[in-house]
Amino acid sequence: MDDKQTGEQKETLVSVLERNGMKAFDPTADERSRSEGQRIFMALVSRAGTFALLSSVNTLIKPGRVPEWFRIHLMDILTLLPQRPDGVRATLEFVFSVHPSSTVRISEAATPQKQGANITMEALKMASNLLSVPPASIKPATWFSGIAPQLFTLLDGNGGPDLAKTAAYVIGFGVLGRKQLGAPGTPGWREFAEPMLSCINPSLSSNKNPEEPVVFNAGPDGVVDLQKRAVLVEADALHVALRRLSSLLNSHPNPGLTKRLLSPLVMPLWALSSWPLPPTLVNEQYCQPAQALIEIYLKLAGSADKYLDIIHGLLFCGAPSTPELPWAYKQTDDCRIQVRRLHGDEVTSLTQLNLETMDSKVSEFIGLLKRVASDTDISTLFLKLFEISLGTREGVKPIQLVASNDETDPIAQLIKARVLQEMMEQVPERLISNSKQLLELVSKVLSKFNAESADDDDAISVALSLLNMVVTAPSFQRKDVRDDTLASIEESLLKISLARQSDVSHTARNLSQLLKYRDELEDPADRPTTPTERQIEDKKTYNLALQYITQADSPPPVRSEGLNLLGTLIKSNSAILDIPATLVLLSSLLSDDDEYISLRVIKVFVQLSERHPRSTTREILDQYVDTSEKQNTDTRLRFGEALLQLIQRLGETFAGDLAASVGEALLALSGRRAHRPKTKERQERAERTAARKLKTKAKLGNSANDTLPLNDEEDDVDLELGEQTPEERARNAVLARIVSGWESKRGSEDMRIRASALSLFASGLETNIRSFMPQLVDAALALSLDILMFEAGVLEAGILRRAAVTVVLTFINVLGRAREHGNRFSSGLGSGGLSFDAGFTTKEEDVVRVLRYVEQTDEDGLVRQHAQDALESLESLHLIQLVSNQQGQNAAPPAVRVAGLDMTRPSLPVLNADGGRRARPIIEEIE
Repeated sequence: MDDKQTGEQKETLVSVLERNGMKAFDPTADERSRSEGQRIFMALVSRAGTFALLSSVNTLIKPGRVPEWFRIHLMDILTLLPQRPDGVRATLEFVFSVHPSSTVRISEAATPQKQGANITMEALKMASNLLSVPPASIKPATWFSGIAPQLFTLLDGNGGPDLAKTAAYVIGFGVLGRKQLGAPGTPGWREFAEPMLSCINPSLSSNKNPEEPVVFNAGPDGVVDLQKRAVLVEADALHVALRRLSSLLNSHPNPGLTKRLLSPLVMPLWALSSWPLPPTLVNEQYCQPAQALIEIYLKLAGSADKYLDIIHGLLFCGAPSTPELPWAYKQTDDCRIQVRRLHGDEVTSLTQLNLETMDSKVSEFIGLLKRVASDTDISTLFLKLFEISLGTREGVKPIQLVASNDETDPIAQLIKARVLQEMMEQVPERLISNSKQLLELVSKVLSKFNAESADDDDAISVALSLLNMVVTAPSFQRKDVRDDTLASIEESLLKISLARQSDVSHTARNLSQLLKYRDELEDPADRPTTPTERQIEDKKTYNLALQYITQADSPPPVRSEGLNLLGTLIKSNSAILDIPATLVLLSSLLSDDDEYISLRVIKVFVQLSERHPRSTTREILDQYVDTSEKQNTDTRLRFGEALLQLIQRLGETFAGDLAASVGEALLALSGRRAHRPKTKERQERAERTAARKLKTKAKLGNSANDTLPLNDEEDDVDLELGEQTPEERARNAVLARIVSGWESKRGSEDMRIRASALSLFASGLETNIRSFMPQLVDAALALSLDILMFEAGVLEAGILRRAAVTVVLTFINVLGRAREHGNRFSSGLGSGGLSFDAGFTTKEEDVVRVLRYVEQTDEDGLVRQHAQDALESLESLHLIQLVSNQQGQNAAPPAVRVAGLDMTRPSLPVLNADGGRRARPIIEEIE
C-alpha cells in the first residue's frame, strides 16, 4: 500500500463518517432512513481503528464543521473510545501527539507519536483527566472496569517504559489520588487498588467468602485427594501484584498514596521479605520486591510502634485465625509462593514454633533495623522492649502491642528476649539517643528491684550498664537531669551498694561516686556546648533527609520524602542547614530525569529563596547560564523554570543588584553572539564520527547490497509512515526541520535557551517594573526588535520571535498599568513617568514600525497576533496618557479627568440650615 493510497483512505474515513453520520442523525429524515443510516454508521465506527477514529472524530467535532445535532453523537462516540480494548493506549498516544507542549525529538519527527511520545507534564495531566474522570453517561464502576485492565497492561511495561510511567500517573494521581474516586470503598479503589492488595493480603478482598474451587488431582497411585487445599492466589498473580505495586509507587512518587497502599500490607510484606532460606527464584520474584516495598513504607511512616508490631508478628506467614478466610503463604514444589486457604489441621501446625525459623526471622529483623530505622526509632524500640522484659510498666501508659494474653505467651516472650539480645550485640552504639527517657527508665528499674529485694543481678547489671553509658557521655551534665529522677537514682545506687556484696554492688558504688562528682571531673571550658532539643531534632531530621536523598538505591518515594523533610527545615529557618551544601545538593538533583522529583526540587529552591534570596538566585543563575558547558539543554531549562518561579515568588523584592545581574545574564544568553566552544568541539567530533559511519555504510552497501539484513525497527517505522496522510508527512517534515534547528550550530547558543531567557526577562518586567534599570530594558527592547527583523525568515526561530514579541508586549502593558496607578519613578524611563522618552535609545516610532512589519509578514501566526496586540496596547497607552494624573483625596475620579477639561472649578455657594456656606454642584452640558 503506497503513501498516496493510504492518505486517500484516511481522508475517506473522515468524509465517510461525515456523510453517513449526517444521514443517520438528520432530524428531518424519516425514521426508517435514520435507522438504516445509524446501522451503517455504527458498523463503520466499529470497523475503524481506534487511533484513526480518534483523529477523524476530533476533526469533525471542530466548531462549525458539522451541525450541533450530529456533533453531540460524535462526542458520545469519542467519550466511549477508551472503553475499547486498545482505547486507553490510543487515547494517550493521540493526546501526546496533538498537545501543544509535546514537541517531538529529532529521531521521532518523521514518525507517529506512538513510536515514542515526548510526554510532557501538561499533556500527561490532560490525558489523566480524560481517562480518570468517568463521563456523566457512564457509571464509575463500569468506566473503571473497562480501562483498568488496559492500564495494568501498560503498567506492566508492555507499551514501553514511557507508557508504564504514564499508566502509573493515571492510576496513582488521576484515580487513587482523588478522594471521590480512589478512597477505599469507591469504584476506583475496587478496580485499581484492591486487585493488587488482595493478591498480597487476601484479607483485604471485598469478597470475604470466595467460592472455593474444587480441585481433583490424582496422586501417583491414582487416588484423588478431595482434601486438597484450595489456591486463593496463584504464584504468578502474587508476583504480578508485587511488580505492579512497585511500578506504581516508584514511577511517580506520592508519599501519601504510598503509605495508604502499603499500610495494610506491612505484615504480608514482612513475611515475604523474610522468607527463610529462599531459593533463587523465590528471592528474585517475591523476597526482593517485598523487601523494597516494606523498606519504603518504614522510611516514610516508620516508628518504634511499627517495629514492635513486626516483632509481635515476627513469625507471620498468613492469617490462620481469620474466621472468614484463613490463609497462608506456601512454597510450591517448583520454588514459587502461593496463597492457600487453610483448614483446621493446618492452622494448628502453622502456629507451632520452629527455632531455626525464629532465628532466621530475628536476623532479618535486625538487618531491617540497620538499613531502615533511625537512631531514635532504634533507641525507643530498645527502651520499650527493655521495659516490657523487666515488667516495669507501672505508671507508664500501656503499650498496646499484642493481645491480652501476650504477657503469658512464651513464644512472644522468647522472641522479644532474642530481639533485645541481638540489638544489644549488633547495634549497641545506636541504642541510646534519648538520655532523659533512659534515665527515667533506669530509675524505675533500680527502685523496683531494690524495693522488692529481688535477686536479679543480671537485670540490675543491664540497668547499671545503661546508666554508665549516659553518665560517661561527654555532653552529660547533672543540671540537665530532673531533680526527682537524679535523687531516685542516687538513692537506689546507695542502697544497692550497701545491700549486696557482689560485683553489682561494687559497680553501683562506683557509679554513685561518678554521678556525684561528674561535673567536677572536666574543665567547663573543654565541655562541649549542650545542644537544645530543637537542635537535636533538627540534626536528626537533616541527617535523615540527606540519607533519603543521597543514597544511590533510594527509591523515588523515599527521595521525595527526603525533599519534604528538607523543606520543613527550610520553613522553620533551622540553623542546622548548610546553605551552600544544600544548594549544591539541590542543583545535582535537578538533573534527574524524573520530572516529579525535578518539580519537588524546584519547590524546595523557591522555599529556600524566601530565606536566602541572593545565594539561591546566584546558584540557579550559574547553572542556567552554564559557562562550564556541563549541563544539557533539558537540565538548563529546568533551572530556567526554577528561576521563573523564584522571580515570581520574590515579587517586588526582586530588584537592585540581584535583578541587574539576572537581567544582564538573561540578555547575554538571548543574544546571537553567545559562543560555547566546548559544545562546538563536541559537535565537530560528532559530525566527523557520523561522516565516517556514513562512509562505511556506503561501502558496505555497494559490496553487499542484496545481502544486508533488514532491520526490524526500521521496517516498522516504514510501515507506520505508510499510514500517514500527506498533511501529516508535511507536518512531520516541518517539525523535524524546526527541532533540528533548535540545537546550537557551530557552538552558538541553543535556540530554546535563548527563547527561555527572553521569556524570563519578560516575566521579570511583569513581576516588578522596578526590577531592571532603564538601560537593561532598553537593551532588551533593542534585542527583541533585532530578533524580529533579522531572524524573521528562519522557521526554527519561531519560538525565539514569540519570546521577543512577548518582551515588547509585556513592556507596553506594564507601562499602561503603571500609568493607570499613577506610578512615577525617580529612575523612570522619562520625565513624565514611564514612556518611550528620556533615557532610551529605542524610540517608539521604531517599535511601531517593526511591529507593523511583523504583523504583516511573519510566518508564525502567534507572532503576528502578539504584534497586533502590542500595537493595540500601544494605542491604549496613548489614551491613558491623555488622562490627568492627579493624586490625593481631592482628585476627581479617573473617568472624568479628561485632558483639556477642568472638572474642579469651584461650585456656587449655598447656605446651610445653620447659616453656614456649603458648595452646590454645577451641572454643565458639554459637547
